[in-house]
Amino acid sequence: MSALGLALRDSSTMLRRNLLHARRYPSLTLNLLLTPIMLLLLFVYIFGDTMSAGIGGGGPDRSAYIAFVVPGLLLMTIGSTTIGTAVSVSNDMTEGIIARFRTMAIHRGSVLIGHVIGSVLQAVASVVLVGAVGVAIGFRSSGAGALEWLAAFGLLVLFATALTWIAVGMGLVSPNAEAAGNNAMPLILLPLLSSTFVPLDAMPGWFRPIAEYQPFTPAIETLRGLLLGTEIGHNGWLALAWCLGLAVLGYFWSTSKFNGDPR
Repeated sequence: MSALGLALRDSSTMLRRNLLHARRYPSLTLNLLLTPIMLLLLFVYIFGDTMSAGIGGGGPDRSAYIAFVVPGLLLMTIGSTTIGTAVSVSNDMTEGIIARFRTMAIHRGSVLIGHVIGSVLQAVASVVLVGAVGVAIGFRSSGAGALEWLAAFGLLVLFATALTWIAVGMGLVSPNAEAAGNNAMPLILLPLLSSTFVPLDAMPGWFRPIAEYQPFTPAIETLRGLLLGTEIGHNGWLALAWCLGLAVLGYFWSTSKFNGDPR
């Protein structure tokens, strides 16, 4: 078998392993998934009317705020689920299974590839679930055709891939699973400091740069524009640059750490 064939075979084996782990131990994924769902329900049903009046400048209309907040929470869902990746990688590194894999005739990169693909699939499934909750409570996509939906799906997958590689690196440098979860907490905190819940224009001047110059805000604004037919502007290019930059950084960080760490 060629080197490429061996890599594909071993990567698919590691992918099945990680998906089986996720199926047998779903509590971590479900706990992380509950955060964006609870925030969605909280902000829509408790703050929705007030926030809609502030955003739209008119009377209270909860549906306007649902349309505004759902795209941000879809990306927040990706950040939440990738924390499980950091914990899973850290467990593999500290519990001895990686040392066992190193003694076997398997493709070295297949371990990380299995984690990344498995995490991206779980993130996409989680996004679908949160999106279904959003639709159930009134979210409707306006002005989005087949091309916009395809672009939105591509953005979600690319964003999930980028954050997953960063989460893998965090898991590799963490001494244990608890530290891995703590190190990956910015992946949940950054969406809270972005334009998920309020527009950039409504933020205080001293806080706006914190929300504007980070990866979540341009991705949220791009996804919001694709799904709602609003102006995207330069956010599309910024989101793409953030995704590619984080993916490349996470890939080289993770592979260099994995290849050099004998744990």
